[in-house]
Amino acid sequence: MNKINQIIGKVLIWRVKHISQKHFILLLSLLVGIFSGLAAVTLKNAVHFTHHFLTENFSLEKGNYLFLAYPMIGILITILIIKFFVKDSLGHGVSKILYAISKKGGHIKSHNNYSSIITSTFTIGFGGSVGAEAPIVLTGASIGSTLGRLFRMNYKTIILLMGCGAAGAIAGIFKAPIAGLVFTLEVLMLDLTMASIVPLLISAITASTIAYFFLGKGAEFAFTLEAPFLLNNIPYYVLLGILAGFISLYFTRGIMNTEKQFGKMKNPFSKWIVGGLALSLLIFLFPPLYGEGYNTIIALLNGNSEAVMGESIFYAWHNNIWALIGFLVLLIIFKVFATAATTGSGGIGGIFAPTLFMGGVTGYLFAKLMETLGLAELPSSHFTLVGMAGMMAGVMHAPLTAIFLIAEITNGYGLFIPLMITSTIAYLTIMYFEPHSLYTKRLAQKGELITHHKDKAVLTLMRLEKVLETDFKCIYPEMTLGELVKVISTSKRNIFPVINHKDELCGIVLLDDIREIMFNNELYNETTVEELMSIPPAMIEIDENMDRVMRKFEDTSAWNLPVVKDGKYLGFVSKSKIFSVYRRVLIHYSDD
Repeated sequence: MNKINQIIGKVLIWRVKHISQKHFILLLSLLVGIFSGLAAVTLKNAVHFTHHFLTENFSLEKGNYLFLAYPMIGILITILIIKFFVKDSLGHGVSKILYAISKKGGHIKSHNNYSSIITSTFTIGFGGSVGAEAPIVLTGASIGSTLGRLFRMNYKTIILLMGCGAAGAIAGIFKAPIAGLVFTLEVLMLDLTMASIVPLLISAITASTIAYFFLGKGAEFAFTLEAPFLLNNIPYYVLLGILAGFISLYFTRGIMNTEKQFGKMKNPFSKWIVGGLALSLLIFLFPPLYGEGYNTIIALLNGNSEAVMGESIFYAWHNNIWALIGFLVLLIIFKVFATAATTGSGGIGGIFAPTLFMGGVTGYLFAKLMETLGLAELPSSHFTLVGMAGMMAGVMHAPLTAIFLIAEITNGYGLFIPLMITSTIAYLTIMYFEPHSLYTKRLAQKGELITHHKDKAVLTLMRLEKVLETDFKCIYPEMTLGELVKVISTSKRNIFPVINHKDELCGIVLLDDIREIMFNNELYNETTVEELMSIPPAMIEIDENMDRVMRKFEDTSAWNLPVVKDGKYLGFVSKSKIFSVYRRVLIHYSDD
């Protein structure tokens, strides 16, 4: 290890002498793009071949009972790999990246360079109803974090390289460089500056090129725009946007509530049994819930709706339009539970693919329902694509990512206007009910989310321990005024915390409040501190986030507030000290 550190040290010295910081960041972004592109190709192929190997001999016309076993086996393998080899929580990929940016200085453990690829392959390949995108985004961000730390980059550069890895991952897995770039700016919320845009572009283009090299030039969802976009259909795209917004709300809250119920189970084996059985039963009844579900989307785009009911016990009714509509409605309802059961029981995967799946089914269902009811003749393939964008805009709160991703992965640029309309309406609809996306909701509830709002971002990066002041003279309730005056004479502060013999904060004494009586000798033995103390306008718990601390200062108009832990006094925090530290963090955080 010492020799390796010496070699790295020599490389770093050589780099400083011969390569400028700007050019070195561009070189690192190229490397991140290469590695994240290769990781995306590896995961995509691994999931595809596993899925194909397990299901290639399944019957199209009847139920396949192996659906009852595959998901549980895949999740069990995933659990065992995590428990005995990874020995760390993989969690939700994008949320984990946001947490690393907010609270860990961009540090992601190196095992994430490969662990998410391995575990998600078993989860998704064996039928887990989740997507491979979040695991590969975490892998790409981890690669960026690892390279940044290996070459001793500062915080800003490490965060940028993590963004490069995420952009490369999305670009690689979808062959969509613009979507990869926009995803990083919109979902990971990196600042858009010339210092960041060029490295992000390099990584996204590099990863996309590698994906084209290994996977061919075909789009993710083969689609040919045969009919032009019609202005007469705009009202229906607006309605689809509203519908996608409400289904996005159902998806978000359904996932959160179901995962919350799994969180109450402390025994991992119990989670696996309950979640695995539920998932296996759902997949047996509704085979399109198996894995990412992209085959279903392709079938809908090609007008092959009867294939949707293939491999299921309902295939006998595949020619009945109302049976198909009912089947699609049930897919939308149960996809939420299948996804939550997968992650809640121990599987690894993301919500990217489930969001696209539900959006595509919603769009197709909407068009078919209008047609069946005789209300309008709508192009079902167009609405399938636009529904995917609407759901993504709603669930991920990322309308731009939705627009560009669907356009890129389908070559459907002729649908830009309806993509924009539906995505915007869906986003505005869910924003009325949910101010945070599913990715950020968990972090936002804990005050750990870094945002585009620079002030809040800097406050998120600050730690209360760093601004805690402890040089205050403590006094006790039973002390007399005379004893208090002696303490005041040796103190440089004008605030005195009153504590009991258990170190619990009872109140405070302000010098300004006793100035008029502190020289009255007649009161020295008659007056106690308990009579003089007042209750502070607010108290701060040591584990509170800085955004909440600042709100307490604003609400109370105080300049100093006591800090406690479970009622025990620790010190004070002052608004002036926070401002001073804020300025230092802002200089470090900004790209000035």
